[in-house]
Amino acid sequence: MLLETLIKATRAGAAELERFFNQKDLAISNKEGVNNLVTEADHAAEKAIIAVIQAQYPDHFILSEESGEMASPSPYKWIIDPIDGTINFANGIPICCVSVGLEVDGIMTMGAVYNPILNEFFLAEKGKGATLNGKPIHVSDKTDVASSCLVTGFPYTFLDMPNGPLECFERFIRRGVPVRRLGSAAIDLCWVAAGRFDGFFEHKLNAWDSAAGFLMVEEAGGKVTDFAGTYYSPYQPFIVASNGKLHDDLLRWVNGDIN
Repeated sequence: MLLETLIKATRAGAAELERFFNQKDLAISNKEGVNNLVTEADHAAEKAIIAVIQAQYPDHFILSEESGEMASPSPYKWIIDPIDGTINFANGIPICCVSVGLEVDGIMTMGAVYNPILNEFFLAEKGKGATLNGKPIHVSDKTDVASSCLVTGFPYTFLDMPNGPLECFERFIRRGVPVRRLGSAAIDLCWVAAGRFDGFFEHKLNAWDSAAGFLMVEEAGGKVTDFAGTYYSPYQPFIVASNGKLHDDLLRWVNGDIN
């Protein structure tokens, strides 16, 4: 029933994303930072997702990007990004999605990421693997960062810190390593899981950005850590995700420990 609710809720949110996509009179406002947008579609998708979950599990904890916490003593926590890639969405760029993860007793157990514009539905269950439109997916086999294809993102509020996002990005680019910037962390992670990218890193994510996606990578055979190489928690900002085979090498590059 939990899996069924996850799928139904994700599809309900995606129906709103698709309904508003390319709508010319879309209502848009700005959150903290430059170009940190929220649209009426974000709110509509969030409302649809939460309605499905609460109809089945009214006592469950919910954490959602736009509404924040709907706290509960329940061990079940739904972590929702109603539209990840809002700037893409608002500009008619079809790299955007709905992301819903389910955490049980502090452990991520299920995740779904759905881009209805490209008709890609990613699903993961802990211990049961990851799929794209019902077919199993696996990470890539690359073993060397220098010959890999990577993806990253940049925070809306610039981090004035040593080895910040731009400094780190420059390190790869100056050495000829292709690094893409799609604008949706959830899709970035799913595409690592599907073997399209060999690795992903970012300096500042929120739980709703990565909750479903990091499980997708792990269940597809990959590895996800923080910048120190320790166990990844979506409640801290730093993430490195990879196929596992080049993970230690990627950590060295991200941290500047290369010659």
